[in-house]
Amino acid sequence: MVEFNNPFLTAQQQIANAAQILHLEAGVTNILLEPKRVLEVSIPVRMDDGQIKIFKGWRSQHCDAIGPTKGGIRFHPNVDVDEVKALSMWMTLKCGVVGLPYGGGKGGVRVNPKELSQGELERLSRGYIAAISQIVGPQKDIPAPDVYTTAQIMAWMTDEFSKISQQNSFGVITGKPLILGGSKGRNEATARGCMFIIREAAKEHGIQLSGAKVAVQGFGNAGSIAARLLSELGAKIVAVCDSKGGIYADEGLNVEELLAHKKKTSSVVGFAGGSGLSCEKLLELPVDILIPAALENVITEENAQRIQAKIVAEAANGPTTIEADRILFAKGITVLPDILTNAGGVTVSYFEWVQNLMNFYWSEEEVNGRLEKIMVEAYANTARQAKANNVNLRTGAGLVALGRLAEAIKARGWA
Repeated sequence: MVEFNNPFLTAQQQIANAAQILHLEAGVTNILLEPKRVLEVSIPVRMDDGQIKIFKGWRSQHCDAIGPTKGGIRFHPNVDVDEVKALSMWMTLKCGVVGLPYGGGKGGVRVNPKELSQGELERLSRGYIAAISQIVGPQKDIPAPDVYTTAQIMAWMTDEFSKISQQNSFGVITGKPLILGGSKGRNEATARGCMFIIREAAKEHGIQLSGAKVAVQGFGNAGSIAARLLSELGAKIVAVCDSKGGIYADEGLNVEELLAHKKKTSSVVGFAGGSGLSCEKLLELPVDILIPAALENVITEENAQRIQAKIVAEAANGPTTIEADRILFAKGITVLPDILTNAGGVTVSYFEWVQNLMNFYWSEEEVNGRLEKIMVEAYANTARQAKANNVNLRTGAGLVALGRLAEAIKARGWA
């Protein structure tokens, strides 16, 4: 029995299942079941009181058969090596399903950044990138922001790596400030990619977005921007929630006014245009589209039977458990998986890297146009694989990604 609360074992099981459907050779499958490289580092940081504190960090590089590895760095008190390894494997699938010339990477430092001063945070950020500097680089492994890391942290890391390499090396990291080679459109990329996938799925399933009822669980960057973009297409955002609670209005919420309220009060709670609602109840509303855009494992075996949405679009990473996935598929609910639905972020990170390498920068319109083309094609490929093999879209996306990887692994003679 697979221990599904261990993310690494879950990732291995998902890859093994897709590999079986594809009839991959054992050698290819075995390569994909383990990260190619995992580095553990100890980072000494001088704290403001003069003491030296040691922080533990990791960088996992899953598979570089198609190109350099790519993936975020998270600063979180619960980070461990299995989480980082699993996330690097899922990044491989995410890059693969949208056809990027990358494999998956992921990094993490076990720390609560909220407990650090700005100076301590900068010294930790520089210490981490220095510790992993031998295995990252524009043609090796390209980090990016993730949980509790920011464009400023990426700027410090880029600067530190540039000092080590003795040349400006903006292509080593994405998610940077615009002035240091960041890409226009990056801030909205995850939500915009999510919107494109929802639009394509709605079209396929005969759902008119104009007037469609949408509930959004999580009103941070991805959730709030997705709500705004969908409302611009005529959808009715009937419910949203954040960590403090939620609001509901059957006739639809005014998203612009809600965003202003959130900015002013740091929560959607208390917004005059809606009534109170818990995040748990939001998930079970009879809506056309449900967007989990916050935490992992919010749709579970316990509540999956009560989900009434026609489409569940995973803007967050891992919001649906494996058991819940099976229940939703059996109920005929379309789940748009995270490795496809929120891949807009890594896609525009790829655009940023390309622009850095060329030292030539695109307009926001060009970025968004290229993103739309990639996301539309990725949805079509995923849906085609899912139908051909009578599986859900999550497995379909895995088949697209692993098919590309297997082809590269065999072409290079690794198996």
